[in-house]
Amino acid sequence: MSDAALTLKDVRFRWPGRASFGLSVPAFQLEAGESVLLLGESGSGKSTLLSLICGIVTADSGQVVVENTDLSNLRAGARDRFRAERIGVIFQQFNLLPYASVSDNILLPLRFAPERRRRAGEGEAGTLCSALGLPDGILGTTAGRLSVGQQQRVAVARALIGKPPLIVADEPTSALDAATQDSFLGLLFDQLAATGSSLLMVSHDERLGARFDRIVRLADIAQIERQAA
Repeated sequence: MSDAALTLKDVRFRWPGRASFGLSVPAFQLEAGESVLLLGESGSGKSTLLSLICGIVTADSGQVVVENTDLSNLRAGARDRFRAERIGVIFQQFNLLPYASVSDNILLPLRFAPERRRRAGEGEAGTLCSALGLPDGILGTTAGRLSVGQQQRVAVARALIGKPPLIVADEPTSALDAATQDSFLGLLFDQLAATGSSLLMVSHDERLGARFDRIVRLADIAQIERQAA
C-alpha cells in the first residue's frame, strides 16, 4: 500500500459531445503532507483534472487513487461520500451559500461526512475562523454580507474543517493583489502545518511557487486531445 495522498496512472478521459475534449495523464503523484503548485493556462485541462481527482467524473481508463482508494471502483454515491470525507475543496468563486450564516457554510461538508464531523469536534469552526484572521462573532453573519477577502477565508475554513487529508484548491488567489495573495497563502500554509493535509493548488501564476514543496507544469504531466466538431 502506498502512503501517497494522490496517484494518477495511465488516466484517460474524454468529455462526450461533438466538440470533444480529452485529457490523458500517464503518471502523477502527490505525497502525503506535500504541497504542489500545478501550473496551467486557461484551457489546458485544469478543471477536467480536478474533476477527475475529486471524483466528479470518472476516468475512461487508468487509475485515480486517493489515499489507496481507486475512485473508478466506487459508484457515484460512494464517490460523493468519499469526496466529502477525504477531500476539502477551495473553489475559485468560493461557492458560499449567500443567505446562510458563516457557521452553516463552514459546517456544510460535515452534513455528508460523519467521520469528518467526528474529527471536527465542537468549536472547530470558530477556532478556524480565529486562526484565519476573521473577526470574533462572524459565525452568525450572513455570508452574502462578507467582503471578498472574508468570503475567501470562510471558503478555506470550510475546506479545512474536519482535517481532510487532501486539499484541492482551484485558483483561489486569482482575484487578489500580490500582498493579499501572500497573506492568504501564509494563513493557508499555517493551517496545513497544523492539520498535516496535502495540498494540490492549480494556478496560472508561477510567482506563488516559493511556498510550495514542488511546482509542476500541467503540460509536463498531461496531454490534451481536441476533436473537431
